Amino acid sequence: MSDSDHTLPASVLAPLDARLADLVALYEDLHRHPELGFHETRTAAEAARRLTECGYEVTTGIGGTGVTGVLRNGPGPVVLLRADMDALPVTERTGLPYASTAEGRMHACGHDVHVTCLLGAADLLAAGREQWSGTLIALFQPAEEVGNGARAMLDDGLYSKQLVPVPDVVLAQHVAPFGAGLIAYCPGACMAAADSLEITFHGSGGHGSRPETTVDPIVMAASFVQRVQSVVAREVAPKDQAVVTVGSFHAGDSANVIPDLAVVRLSVRSFDETVRSRVLAAIDRIARAEAAASGAERAPETEILDSFPVTVNDPVTLRKVNETFTGLFGEQRLFAYDPASGSEDVGLLATAAEAPLYYWWLGGWDPEEFRTALAAGRLAQDIPSNHSPRFVPVVRPTLTMGVQALTTAALSRLDPARD
Repeated sequence: MSDSDHTLPASVLAPLDARLADLVALYEDLHRHPELGFHETRTAAEAARRLTECGYEVTTGIGGTGVTGVLRNGPGPVVLLRADMDALPVTERTGLPYASTAEGRMHACGHDVHVTCLLGAADLLAAGREQWSGTLIALFQPAEEVGNGARAMLDDGLYSKQLVPVPDVVLAQHVAPFGAGLIAYCPGACMAAADSLEITFHGSGGHGSRPETTVDPIVMAASFVQRVQSVVAREVAPKDQAVVTVGSFHAGDSANVIPDLAVVRLSVRSFDETVRSRVLAAIDRIARAEAAASGAERAPETEILDSFPVTVNDPVTLRKVNETFTGLFGEQRLFAYDPASGSEDVGLLATAAEAPLYYWWLGGWDPEEFRTALAAGRLAQDIPSNHSPRFVPVVRPTLTMGVQALTTAALSRLDPARD
């Protein structure tokens, strides 16, 4: 988009005010009815219904519950906008009048915001199609939280079976617990690779009064948990980043019985493939060494539960989209952030298409509360993060800016309409 086209987003965005009440109602409805990964049937049906009404070619059931809408609007680039749909197994504690009605499930990561904003942007772009040329894809992805949704859609033929055209660029956003009305960006590696592992330690159980007759898997696994903390401290260079977190330890059922097994689950985060490989190899080495040191006759078994790649933003695409954001929102609304240790699978959609990706953060917290917590140095204590049972984005201006951001980002990569 050239400098002469800076008026274009404003004309396409003009109907947003009239549509906002409907979008707020949609958001509250989605928040009341959260659905876990690969079970987003209600959410997917609503996305498909609205896309159909807007004139998109709609395909449902991709990778289970994935939905795509394609709007072909003349020659030009193919732009893919993505929103994830799944909720989390979290019991909500927000006290909202539109709180989750599903026991033990909640939109604690803001995917209801993502779906609402993409449907709003898809509506505006369809209504303003005389202003641009190209092909727009609105993609609603299942199961981001477990890291399988993007892969499931690709494996189901998203590109290979031409369910959608192969995109020239992939764009997405994620609501975050900083002031609503702000956008944060990070060039290059912006979110970590994540590997979740389950390691089963095999011992030989027996009576708690006669430990000498056993090989105690609890001691074995406990030693592993202690030793594995040294991987980042002693095997990763200070200039690199990695996180190793043990989040689950299960063994035995009785106070006086030594069990046969101990099962440990842990999460590994990294931003570089070499570092990732080194950390995973160290974990495997330590697990085997602790088993050998305990006299175990059987080596531990490791299962990969899920795996996310590093999310990498294309610097050129980031710069061009941010120029449009700056023109619309003002330079003071954008700020750079350091790579986040959370993980995403949206990068698979870009990598499979050999297309650039830009993934940005959308502020969603009450601006005054955020400023007060920031000034007091209490962000971690006072502002709940994503996945918290108290995570609750403010509706306005979060939805407004989220729709505007997706719409203008798409327009920055589509061609202007030709007379």
